[in-house]
Amino acid sequence: MKMTTLARPGALMASALVLMAIITGGRPALGQSVDFPTKKWGISFGNSRQFTGLRFNFRDSQVRRIRGLNVTFWHPKKDNQDAVIEGLSLGLVPGGGYMKGIQIGLLGVAAEKNMTGFNAGLLGMGAGNNISGINIGGLGAGAGKSIVGFNVGGLGLGAGDNVYGINIGGLGIGAGKNAIGINIGGLGVGAGDHLIGINIAGLGAGAGKKLAGLTVCGLGAGSEEIQGLTFAGIGLGGETLKGVQVALGMVRVANNGRMIGFAASAFNFIKGSQTGLSIGLLNYAYSLKGVQIGLINIVRDNPRYLKVLPIMNANFSR
Repeated sequence: MKMTTLARPGALMASALVLMAIITGGRPALGQSVDFPTKKWGISFGNSRQFTGLRFNFRDSQVRRIRGLNVTFWHPKKDNQDAVIEGLSLGLVPGGGYMKGIQIGLLGVAAEKNMTGFNAGLLGMGAGNNISGINIGGLGAGAGKSIVGFNVGGLGLGAGDNVYGINIGGLGIGAGKNAIGINIGGLGVGAGDHLIGINIAGLGAGAGKKLAGLTVCGLGAGSEEIQGLTFAGIGLGGETLKGVQVALGMVRVANNGRMIGFAASAFNFIKGSQTGLSIGLLNYAYSLKGVQIGLINIVRDNPRYLKVLPIMNANFSR
């Protein structure tokens, strides 16, 4: 027995769009819809404002709450920013004020305020406040405040405040305040305050206040404070370094800073105090409580005859 035309998913969608166009004249009309068996639940064609069930609309406007399967052709109007959409949302650019459940957009997904659940947009996805759950943007994903969960942006991933979870940006990841979790950026990973966790960047990683955890960068890493295991292709630096710091080129501590732990690079340039071990071709420290191993080892405040030594320099008196 052949499927009837209306039973085919593509034909059903086409028929729904035609019906909506007839109802609204191509424009969403406030609360104008055809619903059955009731105005509150069942199947709806048009701009029903509060409905539970299967709903088709061209473009949402002043919607209050929709539960179930919501299929929209175009992005909502600006007056839809308080709409609560729960369930499965499909369309070119599904959106609303608060979106909960599964949101899939052929072009993108947008929430004026918060988006929670499984969220995926071919080009991108974004929310004015927060995004949480499994979040995938083909080109990028962004939130005005925070992104939490498993977060992937084909090119980039960013949030005005925080990025938490497993965070992957094809080119980069950025957070205005903190990025915490597994942070992987094809070119770079950065945070205004703290970057903490497993931090991997093709070029560089940086944080305004603290970079902590396991950090691996193709070129460089920098922060006011660096803690943990840090590996950089060219160099890394900060005011305070704690843990294991390894770079091909330079490990650098700023004026009056300190290095506590282990540093290895061609040039370990500690313009402050060193507590621990440094290994390099050239090692330099203002003051030392520990050991330097390298071709040339300089401790500025050592006694005159111990300031510059080959192979090894040491001081344990401080």
